[in-house]
This record gives sequence, C-alpha cells and structure tokens, in this order.
Amino acid sequence: MEGLGLEEPAADDFELLVRSQRREKRELQAKIQAMKNAVPKNDKKKRKQLIDDVARLEAEMEQKHKEELKQLKETLPEQNKVDSVADSIASFQLEEREQQMQQPRISKAQKRREKKAALEKEREERIAEAERENLTGARHLESQKLAQILAARQLEIKQIPSDGHCMYRAIEDQLKNQQNSWTVATLRSQTAEYMQSHVDDFLPFLTNPNTGDMYSRGEFEKYCDDIVNTAAWGGQLELRALSHILQKPIEVVQMDSPPIIVGGEYSSKPLILVYMRHAYGLGEHYNSVKLLTDTATENVDGTKFGKQYL
Repeated sequence: MEGLGLEEPAADDFELLVRSQRREKRELQAKIQAMKNAVPKNDKKKRKQLIDDVARLEAEMEQKHKEELKQLKETLPEQNKVDSVADSIASFQLEEREQQMQQPRISKAQKRREKKAALEKEREERIAEAERENLTGARHLESQKLAQILAARQLEIKQIPSDGHCMYRAIEDQLKNQQNSWTVATLRSQTAEYMQSHVDDFLPFLTNPNTGDMYSRGEFEKYCDDIVNTAAWGGQLELRALSHILQKPIEVVQMDSPPIIVGGEYSSKPLILVYMRHAYGLGEHYNSVKLLTDTATENVDGTKFGKQYL
C-alpha cells in the first residue's frame, strides 16, 4: 500500500509538469508567429535572422524541458515509478495527437484568399519602395517636366490608380468632364468588340514576344478576351480603337516628345491623357488631367509649379 501511496503524487507531479511544458510550447509558437508577421517577406536579411532566432528559441525550450523532466525523475524512487511515468507519457502523447487531428483544416478557398492578400501586400510594399527610391530619381524628374508642360496650358495631373486599368480609368475621367458616363467595364468591352470586328487593322501590329511572329487568330482572340476579363494594360492600339468608338481625338502628353494625337480625323474636343514611363517603378502608367486650380500648384512630388514657368 505504501507503494501505491507514492505513485499517485508522482503521477500528479508529472502531469503538472507536462501541462506546464505544453502551455509553454503554445506560448512559444504564438511568439514565433508574431515574430514572422513582423518581418517583411522581401527582407532576406531579416528573414534569415528570423530563422536563426526561431531555431535558437526552440532549442532552448527543448533543453529546458529535458532538464525539468530529468530533475523530476531524480526526486522519485527508481523502480516503482517507471511504469507510472511511462504511462503518463504515453497518455499525454496520445492526447496531443488527438488534439492535432481535431484542429480544423484551412480550406482551399481560404488559402487562396490568404495568398491573394499576401501578394497584394507584397505589391503595395514594392510600390512604396519604388516611391521612396524615385523621390529624387527618374519619377521626380519626369513629374517636374510634365508639370511644366501642363502648367503652360493651365492644366495639371490628376492621379489615376495604378491597378492595370489606368488607361481606361483616365479615359473614363476625361469623359466625365464631357458629361459622358461610360464606365471602365464598358470601355473595355467596347474596345475588344471593335478590335474583333476590325481584325485587319490591329492584328498586324501584335507579335508573339517569344517568337517575334505575328499573332495567330487564336492569339488575337485571347488578347481581346483579356481586354474584357482581366486587368491587362491598354496601349496605343486600344487608344486607336477607343478614338473610333467615341469619335473623339485622344491626346497623349509625354515628357520628351510632342504630344501624340490618336484619332486626329475627328474634330471634337480631345480627351487628354498623361503618359508616364517612371510613375511607380512597376511599369508604364497613364494619368488624367484637370484644370490648374492655383497659380502655384503642388505637384505629386511636393514641388511647386506656377507662372514662373510660363
């Protein structure tokens, strides 16, 4: 009976230790997850340091738990506690496995949403980084030059989001100034429809970037489908189609050359876009324009332009 009296507190002590160690593991995992969330994915140096720190923390905890278990065993009688401790270990290991199996699995849809959110966050970080790098670089110089060109015409840049729809959004904005309510979706669908009905006017100007060969009919249809159903960027071919659809000239102001007029055969008031090569460091970009609201108007980079440039 004495043996039974000693086994129960031994099992209790071991159970308390295992529960304490399990709680510490959960707390460590939460700490590690917070550390991971705090480090940008594109910072390779910090990510490498994070891996080293995580490995160190896990090793330290594993060593601590081994020492605690060893000390507990040393306080117990040798033979008659072995079975009790072994049974407790097996019991807790089984419990842990059951808990792991009961944890809800993340659905594929949730994984896709998380991946999309992560990609969008990474894209925003790249844009922010490009903004910082270009503050005194090519973007700044381009913005200065364009601001001078537009100020001479009593105009200034109206910023359009860089989301793949910028050319169509700039056209949409210009049409609003002329009391026209076309949407980006309508502009895209009308552009694709016009190009498909005038294949010979557009197909010769489209080539496969890998082979250099002119697009096949199938590739051309895919190109038009992307105009409608994706955020594919628009360019000069799309502007040509839109000028015919709207029966309006479209003027494209740029930094180093005279404005390009698309649809010059039409005599109505032109739609005016600003073409920027260095807008965000992620590719070319179109903005709209608006009337200059002040004689000293602040440019997107914080530079003042006014009558001193006229």
